[in-house]
Amino acid sequence: MSTHPITPAGVELVRKRLEHLKSVERPQNVRDIEEARAHGDLKENAEYHAAKERQGQIAAMISHYEGILGSAQVIDPTKLSGDRVKFGATVTLINLDDEDAAPLRYQIVGEAESDLEAGRISFASPLARALMGKAVDDEVVVRTPNGTRNVLIEEVEFK
Repeated sequence: MSTHPITPAGVELVRKRLEHLKSVERPQNVRDIEEARAHGDLKENAEYHAAKERQGQIAAMISHYEGILGSAQVIDPTKLSGDRVKFGATVTLINLDDEDAAPLRYQIVGEAESDLEAGRISFASPLARALMGKAVDDEVVVRTPNGTRNVLIEEVEFK
């Protein structure tokens, strides 16, 4: 069985998502199905079919999140240290292709907790894979679907 590396904050996020699915979305979906059934003929009832499809999606998401929690390998970044990039590190990067650009700052986290807008990238992303194992002051070439980027690791923190 494979494990899912995740931070303690990620575990909490997944638990909240799971609880929301179970306590809010699934009961609402049951009500939607009951309401659609009340409209009669199920063969040509688009609301019923949409609600049943949503039921399957909710069940799949619940199973997915339960699987993540069941195989979670919790890694607490506050217990890590060093100047090399690894899971949980918060990395400050200088874009060498555009020196006028503001420094970029990302925390490397598990797939289930990644959120680019919040500055959290998955350890499986092209950027994180290129940074792993590198140290402060290393220049890194990152190959992404949008082309190649050159960055300098300015700082590595564990918090």
